[in-house]
Amino acid sequence: MKILVAVDKSEESQQALRYTCHLLEHFTAIVDALYVKPDVVASTEGAYAPFTTKSDVERGIEAEAEKTVEEIIESCSICVGGRIPCNPFVAVGDPADEILNAANQGYYDMIVLGSQGRSLLRGFLLGAVHAKILHHALQPVLILRNFRPIQKILVAYRGSQCDQGALEFIAPLFAKKKPEITILHVQETERGESEEFAEACLLSGEETLKEYGYTPIKKMATGDFVDEILKAVAVERYDLLVLGAYGHKRPKYLKVLSDEALNLVRLTTRPVLVYRDEKEE
Repeated sequence: MKILVAVDKSEESQQALRYTCHLLEHFTAIVDALYVKPDVVASTEGAYAPFTTKSDVERGIEAEAEKTVEEIIESCSICVGGRIPCNPFVAVGDPADEILNAANQGYYDMIVLGSQGRSLLRGFLLGAVHAKILHHALQPVLILRNFRPIQKILVAYRGSQCDQGALEFIAPLFAKKKPEITILHVQETERGESEEFAEACLLSGEETLKEYGYTPIKKMATGDFVDEILKAVAVERYDLLVLGAYGHKRPKYLKVLSDEALNLVRLTTRPVLVYRDEKEE
């Protein structure tokens, strides 16, 4: 498995890199840490700085890049110590575009992002880079928020092909650690969903995980999908939330991140894995 971790000068992104290595310590994986350096031309165009020259800006960008790369190498040493290859590299340009390009051209299996801090009101901030990657990535995206062992996982399961893919993705990833996995299906009665359909969804998810040696916990709730998932996370204090990227209203030929998935990423206080697969039709 190849993992791309997007890093910058923030402590959150450096922590995400260290967390990724910890997460994969019992898994055969390669971790690449990508730092996107600002483009000097883009950084100086239209900027008003009467006592700052282009050379000053360039030197500042280079100094920051060198310091960040040094920190990446230090974080990568944790991976190497755990016998996980970790390779730092640098790109230049728009962060979201470069991360997406690297993920696609390098055939990565997952993108990892650090959080951007807590909102004063509720949940976590979601910046433009995170939002763009979540909307356009062809791979699963893991957003990490704090360094905590993953012992309890909640899978928000609607029974779709995307949700099924999420189960098949995480099952081998955690095969050696064997955390407790709960499958939660929210019966959305406003959509006319029957209890029989909801129960069939849970059984399908259970059978999938049993094939990988898990004994999942099955739970059902009734009401609003986002509210019930957030409530479950808050009450049970899961260490990871897993969900499919697509909602009920996804156009047939357009893979758009559902509003529910985006709201859960914004509002939950736990790490989130948003699963999507470019091969899904």
